Amino acid sequence: MMMLSLLRTYHPEGTNGLLSYEGKPVCKTIELPWRNNKKRVSCIPTGTYRLIRRMHQKHGDQLAIPNVPGREAILIHPANFALSELQGCIAPVSEHTGYGKGTYSRKALQALKDLVYPALERGEEVFLNIQEYLWIVEIQWEQE
Repeated sequence: MMMLSLLRTYHPEGTNGLLSYEGKPVCKTIELPWRNNKKRVSCIPTGTYRLIRRMHQKHGDQLAIPNVPGREAILIHPANFALSELQGCIAPVSEHTGYGKGTYSRKALQALKDLVYPALERGEEVFLNIQEYLWIVEIQWEQE
């Protein structure tokens, strides 16, 4: 069994994460903000999810996260801007450039696939444990 870990930082503009395996970073991630698990506008809830390989019409051969409560068709696919390119999925990125924004998503996704696909091909189960790390709240100061 392979267990990946995703630690998230939440912000109203997007969710940033660090995905690791056995304590070593694999890639960073971006997602939509937390909006109570609403379809197409929220990141998925924290928890442990099994990953499977799935062929998708738009994104090709991808990792999928089945059995997310109240959700369907959740993928791990390339994107650099969560608010305009994601509808609840997770996008690996090489670097964060802001909340819900990143760079070199395809490169980061390939690194993740290079790690996970061999395990799946050997018949191993692969899981992703998603945990909250930090909430960032913007405070706007009123000028008097």
